[in-house]
Amino acid sequence: MYRQLRLCVVIPAFNEEDAILAAIESVPDFVDEIVVVDDASADETCERALTSSRVPVLLRHPVNRGVGAAIVSGYRHALRGESDVAIVMAGDGQMDPADLPALLDPIAEGRADYCKGNRFAHREILIQMPTIRVMGNAALSVATKVTSGYRHVFDSQCGYTAITSAALEQLQLDKVFPRYGYPNDMLAHLFRSNARVVDVPVRPIYGPSWKSGVRWHTAVYPVGFVLLKSWWNRMRSE
Repeated sequence: MYRQLRLCVVIPAFNEEDAILAAIESVPDFVDEIVVVDDASADETCERALTSSRVPVLLRHPVNRGVGAAIVSGYRHALRGESDVAIVMAGDGQMDPADLPALLDPIAEGRADYCKGNRFAHREILIQMPTIRVMGNAALSVATKVTSGYRHVFDSQCGYTAITSAALEQLQLDKVFPRYGYPNDMLAHLFRSNARVVDVPVRPIYGPSWKSGVRWHTAVYPVGFVLLKSWWNRMRSE
């Protein structure tokens, strides 16, 4: 528990057998529950997750549905468990657990319903993140400012987030885009529910063996579709 808030960390994972155990073990002790959502991994992600001393809840998708769908499954579990806040931390260990209190403070102080990380607040992102990804993320962030309605947020692709259960209950989770492009669509859904969103600086972590599973030729179409849909839905609702 953190500042009287019951916390559930959701860890979406797909083929993360080399990183999942360290990701689980890195979760701060003040977190009340950890749920790993395995999105039909073909490796030993599940088996290694279950060896953790933290004893996480393990949810498994029988077929691959996408990172957004995995997060939604975790959110639904958090709501059933009566958590006050659901936090997303990736299964590849790219999120610094030391940043978690800063991500939670705006919620604990009643200033936010949804807090998201902003890696661009740290200059080291220009060194640690590959240049092509810096450029791509910056472009998507600018586009998402327009389509989502949140002009003050940046680093739309950062998945390090915390959301209140009250805000989750206002969303139609089954309509959130399930795959790459999920964070962009999530912001649009939050805007339509009048959720207060706050950016929080977080440290980017990219190890020497890090390799992205995202391929631009497979990401451009879905993200473009999500951005257009988000913008159109927002225009219709205003």
